[in-house]
Amino acid sequence: MRIDAQGLLVGGEYIPSPNCDDRPAGAIELLVIHNISLPPGEFGGDGVQRLFTDTLDIDAHPYYQTIAGLKVSAHFFVRRDGRIIQFVSCLKRAWHAGESCWQARPRCNDFSLGIELEGSDTVPFTDAQYDALHRLTMALRAAYPICGIAGHSDIAPQRKTDPGCCFEWARYLAALCSP
Repeated sequence: MRIDAQGLLVGGEYIPSPNCDDRPAGAIELLVIHNISLPPGEFGGDGVQRLFTDTLDIDAHPYYQTIAGLKVSAHFFVRRDGRIIQFVSCLKRAWHAGESCWQARPRCNDFSLGIELEGSDTVPFTDAQYDALHRLTMALRAAYPICGIAGHSDIAPQRKTDPGCCFEWARYLAALCSP
């Protein structure tokens, strides 16, 4: 697995999101781990893809009415089966972190990459997701000077709880240190 000169995952599925813009000058230094499911707590559907591509039918589920007009995206989405979908080139700024701060630096979208795991705060993630996240992280670290990894809850603690208590940080970080 590797990232090409256009900031795309080689051989990966790419569905462009309109919810991005030019990244300001500076290095990509942070990975932000999130979780998402749409409708909340339901896995396997196309709700997340539709949200990120502005094609969500707000009449398809009552919850969707509460997020109508929301303009969000992430660079990557890791499905429960480990399949990775890319929505925004790494060279662009995805709209995943919102109001945020990391190591006294505001506006984390400016210098981070967002990875959404299909899941919720209360459901364990799958082995396939951890494997895909590990491989993706290694590819991103090979391509960019990543010096930090944080959860959405770490950079926006008053607003966010993801990736949640079911995300096994020790497992993920230990795998990154293994050969």
